[in-house]
Amino acid sequence: MENQRSHGHEQPASSVRRSLKRKLEEDLEENRKIVSISLEDHQDLSREVLAQVEVLDSTFSSIEADRASAKRAIHVLSELAKNEEIVNVIVDCGAVPVLVRHLQAPPPLREGDTGPKPYEHEIEKGSAFTLGLLAIKPDHQQIIVDAGALPRLVDLLKRHRDGQNSRAVNGVIRRAADAITNLAHENSSIKTRVRIEGGIPPLVELLDFVDTKVQRAAAGALRTLAFKNDENKNQIVECNALPTLILMLRSEDAAIHYEAVGVIGNLVHSSPNIKKEVLVSGALQPVIGLLSSCCSESQREAALLLGQFAATDSDCKVHIVQRGAVQPLIEMLQSPDAQLREMAAFALGRLAQDTHNQAGIAHSGGVIPLLKLLDSKNGSLQHNAAFALYGLADNEDNVADLIRIGGVQKLQDGEFIVQPTRDCVAKTLKRLEEKIHGRVLSHLLYLMRVAEKVVQRRVALALAHLCLLDDQKTVFIDSNGLELLLELLESTNLKHQRDGSVALYKLANKASSLSPVDAAPPSPVPQSQREAALLLGQFAATDSDCKVHIVQRGAVQPLIEMLQSPDAQLREMAAFALGRLAQDTHNQAGIAHSGGVIPLLKLLDSKNGSLQHNAAFALYGLADNEDNVADLIRIGGVQKLQDGEFIVQPTRDCVAKTLKRLEEKIHGRVLSHLLYLMRVAEKVVQRRVALALAHLCLLDDQKTVFIDSNGLELLLELLESTNLKHQRDGSVALYKLANKASSLSPVDAAPPSPVPQVYLGEQFVNNATLSDVTFLIEGKRFYAHRICLLASSDAFRAMFDGGYRTGTHMNVYLTNFTLFCEIYLENDLKLVIVVFEVRAEKDAKDIEIPNIKWDVFELMMRYIYTGSVAVNLDIAQDLLRAADQYLLEGLKRLCEYTIAKVSFEISWMVNYAMYEYDVLI
Repeated sequence: MENQRSHGHEQPASSVRRSLKRKLEEDLEENRKIVSISLEDHQDLSREVLAQVEVLDSTFSSIEADRASAKRAIHVLSELAKNEEIVNVIVDCGAVPVLVRHLQAPPPLREGDTGPKPYEHEIEKGSAFTLGLLAIKPDHQQIIVDAGALPRLVDLLKRHRDGQNSRAVNGVIRRAADAITNLAHENSSIKTRVRIEGGIPPLVELLDFVDTKVQRAAAGALRTLAFKNDENKNQIVECNALPTLILMLRSEDAAIHYEAVGVIGNLVHSSPNIKKEVLVSGALQPVIGLLSSCCSESQREAALLLGQFAATDSDCKVHIVQRGAVQPLIEMLQSPDAQLREMAAFALGRLAQDTHNQAGIAHSGGVIPLLKLLDSKNGSLQHNAAFALYGLADNEDNVADLIRIGGVQKLQDGEFIVQPTRDCVAKTLKRLEEKIHGRVLSHLLYLMRVAEKVVQRRVALALAHLCLLDDQKTVFIDSNGLELLLELLESTNLKHQRDGSVALYKLANKASSLSPVDAAPPSPVPQSQREAALLLGQFAATDSDCKVHIVQRGAVQPLIEMLQSPDAQLREMAAFALGRLAQDTHNQAGIAHSGGVIPLLKLLDSKNGSLQHNAAFALYGLADNEDNVADLIRIGGVQKLQDGEFIVQPTRDCVAKTLKRLEEKIHGRVLSHLLYLMRVAEKVVQRRVALALAHLCLLDDQKTVFIDSNGLELLLELLESTNLKHQRDGSVALYKLANKASSLSPVDAAPPSPVPQVYLGEQFVNNATLSDVTFLIEGKRFYAHRICLLASSDAFRAMFDGGYRTGTHMNVYLTNFTLFCEIYLENDLKLVIVVFEVRAEKDAKDIEIPNIKWDVFELMMRYIYTGSVAVNLDIAQDLLRAADQYLLEGLKRLCEYTIAKVSFEISWMVNYAMYEYDVLI
């Protein structure tokens, strides 16, 4: 299958994904029932298909009746194509060429007619959908491509660029992406053709599309195109797909993050440079987050990716564990899904190549589920588990625990399917044997003295096979190991008898001489959890490496559990330790991922000043990591920090620094993530984000957040709430915005023009004297002067330097094409949406402005003629759009100033007064 990837012997042999057909089925509407047509009469079926092909061949026109007939014919063919037994008949009857033809709109009835056509987009959508169904048969992929489908499908991906945003447009784009997915499935030459036809850039662009089904379809196509095609991978990355894909990893929609992690998985496979770029772009923490996804396929893909990331370098192995991957991976080892267990074992095997990771995996409970997987009948799963255990056996801190739970007997008794697994187990036993000395042996002797009888026997059995000859007297004579083995012989359990007999036989073979060895068992454990937490905090303060090792070895989860203890001193020590650990970047992400933020925020309500301060200090550390900022805001952390009542001044200072630290992080990918949450998250989360950004975002980002992304609307909704706290929070946020906006003045709002400005003065506004150009707005003439307009903006200079035709697209004469290109590139495509309608081509004086009201246009021209204008709130939004359209930066700033200052201050004063009145009542 397309989405399966091959791996080396230390990786899983396969990772089954849902087939493309299943993906298609999930996207079909409820009416997708296979038409029940008898296959017994092949001729009747062929006649039916041929009839529909003939209709399509004769109805490629814009006449409404033809469009309706074509739509019905395509629907019949698509219903038939859902039955794979009929697909060959459809192709053999010549349906492909006519379907490809209908991927494009027919010519207009009259030249120059740009109005909507009957069934706009629907016929193209049906054609793409049907071709996608036919492409499920590999033999048909090339037939469809040879018929010219790819360029037309790529054109369909761009339909939204015409400014249309409707359900029909979304549908045709989605079906085009699905068709490309099916055409390129397991077909390397077609994948390359898609790239050559320019299909990758629009697919990357669609990852940001508003409709989530379109996002998913685009990601699915990129996933297929990236598989085993290095040139496609490189172009996807060059088109800047990674930031959006990483945002999609954080989506709560399983269908979205499943496709996104699939694209990234295919990008990094066998591509070390892309793997590094993916990590630099911030993918690690979102991938770790997917280990806890409700979608098992996303979990599996995430585990596989982490295994691949871990192979990048030793530091990455450490960072993955620090950031909280171990616990969810261990939970996955116990999943009923065999492939999920396999991916988890694969990832843990890679992570277990680091000493401190080895200890952390064992401490977190990874050994027992890995040992259980040795019983699997799946050779690949069994081998991955054995390889992970081989890694864990390399750490002396794990040896006694592995023996204590019967790991040696499990390794010795296992029935292993493939030779590499048998070799791996033999090496693991050899590795354990090499560790049985010094403190490891002391620990085992201690267990033989004080542990339960079953554990004592397991230790004695293991040491019979593993201990050195020189240690036999100490183990079996001085420490009663021999007695434990003899007890097994007296058991009624046949396995116990056999194990005891084999162990005694092994000892007898070794025992040529016995020499005494002194063994002194150490004191076993810290006396209390509280002292352990305090010790860890002190250890963490010693050096940066120790902070890392403490987390690698599994301290974070129990410390977080201690934050919720009823014992206040235990909570305090846990917060103290986490605060010290949170001085490392990757530890910060791991503590947050493991659930540390919410209990720390709750501790801010404590009446114990020392406990409160330790929690605040830990949060200050966590806020230093960009991966934590959005999550901290999402759960209401900013409001908690702002509303807290803090007992001592150092805590108040610490909280203020935390808020300042968060403020400094609100840019780049953090801001992008927050804006994404404002679009797709639940309403309560959207409001929390808007409230936080009102206090924290930069002045330059206010328009993006509060106008373009509807942040202002979210704040105003809070004012309408019946909840007094919501009203207060919204009022304070609006007041904060108003104060920020007041730092702008009309002088600041108008940056210097890039060319010398010419102001003719108030008396020339709409004055026919010396006018050499006339605008038509709402049927009325507005007289203007080219010299003034030329100096005002690049839009007008482009207009008068070339020529225009009627319609919504500019046509610039080649008299100054270089200037136009420069303006076009500098203004980021804005000129495309400037609308001029000129009645005469070259020497036209009357220019119709169809999309701006008279009063708005008059104010805009007054600004152009005088350099200033009074903007009130009623007209500011419309005037802002006009200024943006005609590239008048100074006027834009004036409008934004008015919106920020007037609207926010008035809203605050009115609503805050209402709130105060309600409180007094």
